Amino acid sequence: MIVIQTALLIIIGILIFELIIFIHEFGHFITAKKCGVKVNEFALGMGPKLIKFQKGETLYSLRLFPIGGFCSMEGEDEKSEDDRAFGNKAVWKRMIIVVAGAVMNIILGFILMMIILIPSNRFTSHTVAMFTENAKTSSSLKVGDEITSINGYGISTAMDMNFAFATAKSNDMQFTVIRDGKKVDLEHVVFGMTKTDEGKEIIQLDFRVEPIENNFLTLMQQTFLQTCSTVKMVWASLFGLVTGQFGFNEVAGPIGMTSAITQATAEGLETSFWDGLSNLIYIMMIITVNLGVVNLLPLPALDGGRLVFLIIEAIRRKPIKPEHEGWVHAIGMVVLLLFMVVVSINDVIRLFS
Repeated sequence: MIVIQTALLIIIGILIFELIIFIHEFGHFITAKKCGVKVNEFALGMGPKLIKFQKGETLYSLRLFPIGGFCSMEGEDEKSEDDRAFGNKAVWKRMIIVVAGAVMNIILGFILMMIILIPSNRFTSHTVAMFTENAKTSSSLKVGDEITSINGYGISTAMDMNFAFATAKSNDMQFTVIRDGKKVDLEHVVFGMTKTDEGKEIIQLDFRVEPIENNFLTLMQQTFLQTCSTVKMVWASLFGLVTGQFGFNEVAGPIGMTSAITQATAEGLETSFWDGLSNLIYIMMIITVNLGVVNLLPLPALDGGRLVFLIIEAIRRKPIKPEHEGWVHAIGMVVLLLFMVVVSINDVIRLFS
């Protein structure tokens, strides 16, 4: 039975991953069509074509390797005399087309988050409800405190609290809370420490938070807030990587993500099929939000890099030569592919070590 459930989850995982790629490229596709841009090909997957058909001016194809996709627009990377070419449209229309893929990924993250939250009887707040016996934090925190910041990291959901605790450098923290309607800054909120089975020391939480009833209003609220928390967590992680807070070994590529997905779904299956599916959907939610956020980074070869060129064009009222922009994106793509190779090698080493 476990084998069948695992196989089913693998199939579901592949389908959700393809949905993530599809929804990103569909964002570019539908906005291009609405803005009057000619789309030459819409492809799901990479490599040789398995299925293809022509409808109107656009070739639709399903390709062999389920690792990406693309929306090929007329005049996207070269000069074209076609009035419907991407490069011949107003700069604001091109901006919409460029950011649409990332926006669609974040919208998909919102939907996946809602699917995860719907079965919950209650949601977790960030307001202190009670303390465990001999709680160290009871000397600083009080019942009813609404936690709004931990070590400078803004708190609006329990997910924010988890991230703040997971990235804390010590068990001596700074809190900001709302107490009796007033903002209160608390220095030196000290937690006890405990050891995992692997011998790693982690912070021991010694207080509980108030539950939030699951109804339509709170479901929408928590879905929105927790999706925003995921976006914020991705940005904070990227910032931590750049500033050295996180090491390179904490970066995962496709192999590392596959390993994490397999481990999380397997742990969930030990309890029930729904827990395994819920873990799978949760990780896919993080992946689609990651894809949306990372694609908006102002780096060559990414949508954010293209957006930078469009912003420059809008300011100077003159486009940068397509060949110059093309060189920048080509160099960026080479660097990105080399980075992915290095990350993948690191994933393999980590799997065996």
